[in-house]
Parts: sequence; C-alpha cells; structure tokens
Amino acid sequence: MAKSKSKPKLKGVVFLILTVFVFLGAIGLGTVWYLSRDLPSLEQLENYDPDLVTRIFSSDGVLLKELYTQRRVFVDLEEIPEELISAAVASEDRRFYSHWGISLRDVIRAVVINAIPPPKFRQGFSSITQQLARNLYDAIGFKKTITRKLKEIITAIQIEKTYTKEEILEMYINSIHFGHGTFGAQAAAKRYFKKDASELTLDECAMLIGILPRPATYSPVNYPERAVRRRNIVLRLMRQQNMITQTRYVEARALELRVTPERDDLGKAPYFTEYVRRILEREDEALDLDIYRDGLIIYTTLDSRLQAAAEDAVMQTVEANQKKLNSRLFQDREEFEELAYLGIYPEDSVKVMLEGEAPLYEELRHQLLVQTAFVAIEPKTGHIKTLIGGRPDYHDQYNRATQARRQPGSIFKPFVYTSAIDNGYPVTHQLLNQPVVLNVQSASGEWEKWMPSNYDGTTGGLTTLREGLRRSLNLISVRMVQELVPPEVVANTARRMHLSTPIRAVDAIALGTSEVLPLEVTSSYGTFANNGVWSRPMAIQRIVDRFGVTIKEYSPHRQEVLSEETAFMMTDLLRTVLDRGTGGRARWMYKFTHPAGGKTGTTQNWTDAWFVGFSPHLATGVWFGVDDPRVSLGPKQDGSRAALPAWAQFMKSAHDSMGWKHKDFPKPDGISREKICSVSKDLPTQYCPAEEEFFITKYAPTRTCRIHTEVSPRRNRQRPD
Repeated sequence: MAKSKSKPKLKGVVFLILTVFVFLGAIGLGTVWYLSRDLPSLEQLENYDPDLVTRIFSSDGVLLKELYTQRRVFVDLEEIPEELISAAVASEDRRFYSHWGISLRDVIRAVVINAIPPPKFRQGFSSITQQLARNLYDAIGFKKTITRKLKEIITAIQIEKTYTKEEILEMYINSIHFGHGTFGAQAAAKRYFKKDASELTLDECAMLIGILPRPATYSPVNYPERAVRRRNIVLRLMRQQNMITQTRYVEARALELRVTPERDDLGKAPYFTEYVRRILEREDEALDLDIYRDGLIIYTTLDSRLQAAAEDAVMQTVEANQKKLNSRLFQDREEFEELAYLGIYPEDSVKVMLEGEAPLYEELRHQLLVQTAFVAIEPKTGHIKTLIGGRPDYHDQYNRATQARRQPGSIFKPFVYTSAIDNGYPVTHQLLNQPVVLNVQSASGEWEKWMPSNYDGTTGGLTTLREGLRRSLNLISVRMVQELVPPEVVANTARRMHLSTPIRAVDAIALGTSEVLPLEVTSSYGTFANNGVWSRPMAIQRIVDRFGVTIKEYSPHRQEVLSEETAFMMTDLLRTVLDRGTGGRARWMYKFTHPAGGKTGTTQNWTDAWFVGFSPHLATGVWFGVDDPRVSLGPKQDGSRAALPAWAQFMKSAHDSMGWKHKDFPKPDGISREKICSVSKDLPTQYCPAEEEFFITKYAPTRTCRIHTEVSPRRNRQRPD
C-alpha cells in the first residue's frame, strides 16, 4: 500500500517540475518575444548597409574632402591586415571562432564577478558579435542594463546564423568606433597615421584595438601614454595566444607612438569643396541621395597640381600686398585708429598680427586683411581647374570667387570693345582721346556731372580702338559708349556672355562700375579663347555610389555667344595688352611666353585690383582687395602691380608643370590680314608708311589713303620768292 501511495506523489513532483519548466519556458519565450519586437528583422540583418563617408576627389585622383555624419570608409576583409584581426580576437573575444554568438564561459565568469557586492557591472562579457550588434542597431542601445544585454545576445545569435565568421569580422572592423569621430579601421588609419588600413604595422594595429574599450580615455592624441599602455597589453595578449612571435612582440613594444596630432577638417581646396558640397545638396532631392551617409565618390574637375600652384602664387602676392597696405595704414594714424578699433584693441598687438606673427582678431579681418579670389577654367569644357575664395591662411565661409560682387574696373572694357566689333567697327577705328563729361547717379539717387580721365592723366588726338585697349584709355572707352555702341548694347553683350549680375546701362558702364563675380567674368573671358563658345563653369564630372555604379555624369554645357570672327579679334586685341600694353609685366618680368591675352583692372581709389586673361589652355582670373570696399589697397596698387603677379606666376607654373606646348589661337576663315596705311588706316598707296592689321573680312577697308598721294602736300608747296 505504501508503494502505491508514493506513485501519486512522484507523479505530482514530476508534474510540478514540468509545470515550472513550461512556465519558465513560457516566460523566457515571452521575454524573448517582447525584447525582439523592436530588434532588427532577419531582412535587416541580411542587408547590412552602414553609413559611409562621401569622398570628393580631384580630376587627378587626389582626395580633397570627406563628408560624413560618422567617418567610416568600408574596406573588404582582404584589405585588412591579419595583425589587426588577430589583435581584435586576442583582446576582445579570444573564443570568437568557437562560440555561436556569445561565450558561455565569459558570461558565467562575468556573472560571478558582478555578483560580488556592491552590485554593478564591473566585468563585461560582450563577444565581438555582441559588440557588432550593439554598434549596428540603435534599437539595442548602449546603456548598461540586463535588458540591453539580452537584446545583444538575441541579435548576436541571429547575426551568427546569418553571416560567416569572416563576414562578421569584416563588419566589425568597419563599424567599430575608434575615437575622434572615426568609425572603421580605414577611417582610423587615415586619422591617426595618414595611411590606408592595409598599410598598418603590428604596433599600429595593436594601438587601434587597444583604444576600443574607451576611445576617449585611451585617445593616442590626447593621452599618448595611456594609448601606449593599452597597445602593449594587446601585444602581450597576442603573444600569450601565440599569434605573434616573441621577437615581433619585443620589437613592437619598443616602438614610439607615431600619430597625427590634428586632423585637417578643411581638406584640400576648401573653397572649391564647399562649392561642390552646395551643388550636391541641390542634387540630394533630385537624385534621392544623402551625401553624408551614402558613401558616394564625387569626381570633380579640379586639378590638385594646378590648385597648389595657384595657392602658392596667391600667397606670395597676398603677402606683398598686405605689406604695402600695412605700411600705408601705419603711416596714416587716423585711418589706422578707425579701422583697427585702437580704443578697444592694443595697437602693438594689432601691428604684430598684421605682420603675420599671430592670427588677426576676427572682428578686424573685414577691414584690415587683403583678400583674394582666384579662378582657372578650361575654356573648351568649362572645367574649373582651380578655385580660391579667400586667402588660404584665413579660411572662412565667404567664397569670394563665387559670391563677392566687386566693381571690375577696366576688365569690363573688353565687353565694350566686343560690342563695337560685333557691330562692324574695325580695330582701326579712331576716336578722339580728349575729356568728356558724363552724367552719373550718386548713391543718394541724384544725377551729377563727372569728367573721367585716363589713368595716367594724359590726353591725345585720334586713337585707334587697338591702342585704346592696349593702353587702357578710359576716354576712348567712354567715347565708344557715347559714339559707337550705346550702354544698352554693351549691357546686352555682357548678359549674352553670361554675366548674371545687374549691369547698369549708363555711360559709366565703360569704366566697369557695375559689379561682377570673379567666376563669371573669368568664364566670360574664356569665350574669347574658345572661338566665341561659352562653356558653363563645371565643378563635378560624375557621382558614383558605394558599389561603383555611376549615378550621374555631367557633360559640358556650351553655347555660342559670339561669332568666331568677333572672338578672334578680341583675342588679338587682348594679346596686344599682354605683349606690349598694361599687362606687359607678365612677359618681361615673369617670363610667361605662351600665346595669351588679358586685361588689367583697377577701380577708383585703388580699391579693387584685377587681372583676367587666357591662353588656349586656361582662362584665369584673379582679384585682390579688402572685403570692406571703403578700404584702399594703396596708391599705385593697380591691376598690373597688385593682381598681375599672381596671374603670371600661376600661368607660367601651370603651363610648365603640365607640359603644355606653345599653341596659337586658330584664325577663322572670315578673318583677313590686310596692309593699311599706318596714318589713315585706309588701303595704302605706294607712298604710305604701311603696317598690317587683322580685319573681319566683310568689314575690311575699301577706301584708299587720301593723305599719301603722288602729289603730296610737301611736294606741292611753292618756293619762296
């Protein structure tokens, strides 16, 4: 009977145990289900798509800038050094290759240690797969709680079921945070060592893995001694696990820390890359892109070699111009006191800053720093090869090449001359080089009388258009607007040549009183070099996604705005300026000998100094001035002295370094070279002093000289009695 009574008791115990197990299992399953609700789905796990850095490259393959929210560049496992993988496994998860997402041994050890009072999480047990889960999916979080650990474990198991160990390592190495805004080994290698991940040495691999537990605490930039200690710990773990030999261990420990102290966030050609970034932001919506997350590759038109030459030429000229401005201000106590706020800032400190021994106070830069804009464009394509929007040593957000509207002075005269030639006037047409009176509108809106003069103060008699441009005679330009081509015609020509700024159709248009943008006016000059075809300035060649697929390719946009004949005549006129006119310094001082044309420009009171010119290879424009247009560069700081040096140095360096051969501008069929009388500019007689001149054939002279005839005035004179 006793035996029969014990059976129901045993059954009851078994039932109770089963009930408890079912109950606990249900709770466990319920917990897993509850925690899994906001965890990544299997589809998400199978479509790993991390945020990647967008990289901007020059046309010659140099990395200019990176755009990102998380600085990450994905690299394949084959490009990751074996030492880096070994260091990660040795330090972070020595049983990585044998577990299925979590290491039970590490879990038990951590539970025992963490159970010792006071209760807190002092011992971690996250495997590499768990760390990957935490880094990839925001839903897991980073807060140290049991819930987070359970979420980690669930996701880690799913990851192990979805990916191979090699794929997990690849994702881990590319996703982990290495400090200072870098994610992944490639970004970290670039940040700390200025090299690719594939080039990392053993000690560098150990250092990178060593900082993973606390990137801020173990930063090799901020705490180099801590970083070295962590590196040595990782090396010791690698040695203990027979991943490296004793010799390599000793050698790596002995090496000094070699990291880059600061990261250049500006990158190369910062004004250009910012210009590109703004273009990309406009493309974001149209192409459904996110330039900060999609890991795009942007191939641009800029040439890093030409950019370096431009920056060098600009800095030399900036320093020379700043020195002259300083000298003028230091001698003019009243102006210096007003501009430098000497009641607020110490005079000696400001002088030291202006002389380049310390950065100038930001509040004073607008009125005391000589600034610049520099653009070089390929005439045939419109490719922007160089772009500088301000002095390289004082970078700011204001891009003067694309945003600064400044008076052009005499660099606007070619638009006046283009209008005249386009309307049938030959370059031999003569005008009186004598004073004229203009009606100009003042800032208050009232009309005033103004009598312009030539830059050198001279006057003269009849002067040809060629001579007027060669010498940059203001009086000839003004008479052209009054007698040959009305201001409205000149304004239309400027608009046709793609100057988008308002060009005021007044008589003073001849002297460049309407503001222009450096990028646009340089592009317009490129029209002369390109046979009358304007090419829209172009910064991006193509956009490629992270998989190497071209999303968008950009092609040159061209428009014929001048006839070939007009463009050639203007090119030849501007060659005269460079060969024996106001731009002659480029030839005899700076030894730039390639066929080229150009024009100096200076505004009233030497406020703006310009030089814009071109060869068959490049159209280049440069401006110097102070951001505050009320501040003068100083007496005699005209375009030939303050701007031409940068232009000439760059053009010579560019043509020499690129190996460009001397190439002349092609002469269209509609152009003829005629012999004319050098006095009357008509067809010569046998008694005329003759010269040769280019003409648009349909406008070539047809009248014979009436000054030099067989019976000349000298021969017809009677003898005295």
